[in-house]
Amino acid sequence: MGDILRCLAEMFESEIPEEHVSQAISDLQEKYQSGDFSFALEKSGGGYQFLTKPAYQSSISILLKHQSQKRLSTAQLETLSIIAYKQPISKSEMEQIRGVNCDYSVHKLLEKELIEITGKSTGLGRPLLYGTSKKFMDYFGINDISDLPQPKDFSPESNEIGEQKD
Repeated sequence: MGDILRCLAEMFESEIPEEHVSQAISDLQEKYQSGDFSFALEKSGGGYQFLTKPAYQSSISILLKHQSQKRLSTAQLETLSIIAYKQPISKSEMEQIRGVNCDYSVHKLLEKELIEITGKSTGLGRPLLYGTSKKFMDYFGINDISDLPQPKDFSPESNEIGEQKD
């Protein structure tokens, strides 16, 4: 909302009341909910986006074959989840958690703009620190990093390794 207010203030050289902008957004959301449109205005990634309605998603997906090129490998998903939950984090810390080299996954996640360099550590060698990007929020349809599932949301059996002793 802040970005919208700043843009409007700059464009009209006057402050626009937040309630007017909120009402306009609500009006647009209501307008695009009708069956006349294949898309709707949704809150996503801390902002607003026009997104395809679920009823039209399969038709659009057929037309947009390039979506398969954007799939994440298991290694990339593992690396991304570590970054999401531990950010800001260095590559060596990721590798310590995963137990394998993360160079390729980090490179691909940076290329897909799902992560970004957030700074440098104050530790030895001042390694780069990584965190999730706004595009990450959009990709997973969340508004804030706190929307990620927390460990309490996982069932206990999915967190156990090996057989349970009686």
